[in-house]
Amino acid sequence: MTLAQLKDLLMSTGLPVTYRAWPEAAAPPLPFLCYLEAYSNNFAADGIVYVPISHVQVELYTALKDPAAEAKVEQALSQLVWQKTETYIDTEKCYQILYEIEV
Repeated sequence: MTLAQLKDLLMSTGLPVTYRAWPEAAAPPLPFLCYLEAYSNNFAADGIVYVPISHVQVELYTALKDPAAEAKVEQALSQLVWQKTETYIDTEKCYQILYEIEV
């Protein structure tokens, strides 16, 4: 799966989506999604990469705990294996629901 295909999946949620971060002072109202290629976890042997694998983070930002928004994201990612963590960001006064996937 390419990052463009992942973006299309995330767009199917109906939530605003951007790569990495919104331009300063241009973020839409919560909830919204950001995604980024955090690092690679390639399959390699004999000094060669046989299968490049990107570790991608999908970040859902919400003002309050929002099970409906989480369900939209999880439905969009249903064809992928993902891990989920939740953090409250005090300085931003919002929740970050982080989905980690490999593509």
